[in-house]
Amino acid sequence: MELVIFGAQGIALATYQALRNLYPERKVICFLVSQMENNPFALEGVPVVQLDKFSQCLSQNEKDKIQILIATPENVMGDIEIALEDYGFYCYVRLTSLRWAQFMSYHYICAKKFMPIVALPVGCHRQRINIFMAKFFKDRPLAENYTIPNWVMPVQAGAILCKERVANLLDCDGENISKKNGNYSELTVLYWMWKNGLSNGELDSKEGYYGLCHYRRVLELSKDDILRLEDNDVDVVLPFPMPYEPDIEEHHKRYLSDGDWNALLAALEELQPEYASVFPTILKQQYFYNYNIILARKDVLAEYCQWLFPILERVEQLSKPKGWERQDRYIGYMGETLETLYFMTNKDKLNIVHTGCRFLL
Repeated sequence: MELVIFGAQGIALATYQALRNLYPERKVICFLVSQMENNPFALEGVPVVQLDKFSQCLSQNEKDKIQILIATPENVMGDIEIALEDYGFYCYVRLTSLRWAQFMSYHYICAKKFMPIVALPVGCHRQRINIFMAKFFKDRPLAENYTIPNWVMPVQAGAILCKERVANLLDCDGENISKKNGNYSELTVLYWMWKNGLSNGELDSKEGYYGLCHYRRVLELSKDDILRLEDNDVDVVLPFPMPYEPDIEEHHKRYLSDGDWNALLAALEELQPEYASVFPTILKQQYFYNYNIILARKDVLAEYCQWLFPILERVEQLSKPKGWERQDRYIGYMGETLETLYFMTNKDKLNIVHTGCRFLL
C-alpha cells in the first residue's frame, strides 16, 4: 500500500525521518493537511497536499490502497479521522504520543543520537525524583483516566491570580513570580521550584532529580527508567526534540514577533555573551525542545534556572510593550528556545537522555 502521513509539523517530520531510517523500503508519497495555511509546501522534498485536493485526484479504488499515518497532536486526531472518512479514506492509524515515543526510541538508537533512556541498562539504585505538574484553574478536565505516578506532584500555576484552587501546592507560596503567569505560563512553577526547593532544600532535603511537566503533557517514565538514572550517571532527561524544516529559526517566527525576538537576542548579548555567540549555530540546526518539560539532577536544574530566569527578566524589560504591560505567553515560548540553546550547547558536558512526552486527552 502507498503510505501517506497526515500532518506537516514537527511530529510528522520526525515520523518521516524515522520511517526513512528504519524502513527505507516504505516510501511516503505526500504529507496531508486540512488547510495549507501556516504549513510548508514540502518537507524534505516530499509535497504537502491539502486533503480535499488530494481526494479529488483519486478514485475510490485508489483511496482504498492508501495507508495514512496520523502524526499530529492527539487532541485533533478525532476530527481528522472524521474528515478522512468523509473523503473516502478508511485505512488510517493514529500515531499516538506513546507510539510516537516508541518509534523515536528505535529511530534514535539506530541513528546514534538523542540517546533514549530505554537504551540504558537498568540499575539497582533508586534515586528520589520529584516532578511538579503545572496546573491552571481554567484547564479542562481530562476525558480519560490517568493515574498520576507517586513522584508527580500537581502545583497550581498562577495561583495568586484567582481564589479557586486546583492543587494543594501553589506557585504563590514563598518567593515567587506567580502574578507573571500570563507571560511565563508553566515557568512560574519552575521559578517557584528554583527559589523554594532547588536552592535551599525546603521542598526536600535530599539530593535527587527534580522536574517540571504539564497537566496534559508528562514525561513517559517507567519504574525501570527511574532505576536507569543514578547507575548511568544521567544528568538530564528531556522529551525527544522535534525537527523543523529548514531549521528551528523558522519555528520561533510562529510564536514571537520580531521585536520580542530582538529583545531576546539583546538580553543574551548582555548577560550571556558566550551563549549569544553560539546561538546562530543552534538556530541553524533542525531540532527543538518543546514544552519546557525537564527532569534533571537537583544541582543541574538549579544551575539551569540560575542561567534562565535573569535572561527572561531582562527580556521583559527590553520588550515593547514591556512584560508587565501584557499577557500573551511570549516568555513561555522564549523558555523553550532558551532550553534548546542551553542543553544543545552543553550536550557534551552533560549526560542527557530522552524519552517520550505523553499527551493526556
